[in-house]
Amino acid sequence: MSTIFPKWTNALPTLFAGVAVLGLATAVGGVWYYFTPKFWRVGYMPTQPGGGFNHQIHAGRLGMDCRYCHSHVEDSAEANIPTVSTCNGCHAEGRLSAFTASEAHRSKTAFIREAYAKDQSIEWRRVHKVPDYVRNFPHHAHVAAGISCLSCHGNIARMPVVWHVEPLSMSWCLDCHRDPAPHLVERDKVTRLFEVEDWFRQDEARRREIGQRFLDERRLGGPENCGACHY
Repeated sequence: MSTIFPKWTNALPTLFAGVAVLGLATAVGGVWYYFTPKFWRVGYMPTQPGGGFNHQIHAGRLGMDCRYCHSHVEDSAEANIPTVSTCNGCHAEGRLSAFTASEAHRSKTAFIREAYAKDQSIEWRRVHKVPDYVRNFPHHAHVAAGISCLSCHGNIARMPVVWHVEPLSMSWCLDCHRDPAPHLVERDKVTRLFEVEDWFRQDEARRREIGQRFLDERRLGGPENCGACHY
């Protein structure tokens, strides 16, 4: 009796199964990587209003402390954005030598004086934001513990335009909470980003040793329970 299908078709179910498994694995792998904060957030760099705010100049070249603008970071969960009056304190007409010496400087900072004159806020575009289902990131608790701004935001003092350096995902946060010692610095150096950057280049074993001392002295322990962030 002749067969309806040639013998080689017996391999088709196995071939189809292999293709299906490969397709499923590819889909899972794609979701595993592309549906994560590491892919979607890292590198985000929105265009800011007016001439923007160059952290490389202010925090880097001029050495301004982060807390001059983000003045509530030590006593509030939120790292506040400075009011326009804070910006205008330096950039009011005739305050800086650059105002009279540089037309480019006057042009870039004009939006500050215009907003101040109209009693309007500058609508800076937020770069770092945790999801709505996370209550917040308590900046004051982390600063008090000795976690530098650099650990989450990178060396802002090197950025002409601020961009998203770390994923700020739950797994990324938990990695630090489970092993905070290598990330701890002296409390008075939290905002001294270049010093912290140099410190983080040191041998990890040495950082871990000193960080463990800080951990013991400060009686720290990063919470790992859900209610610590989701409430």
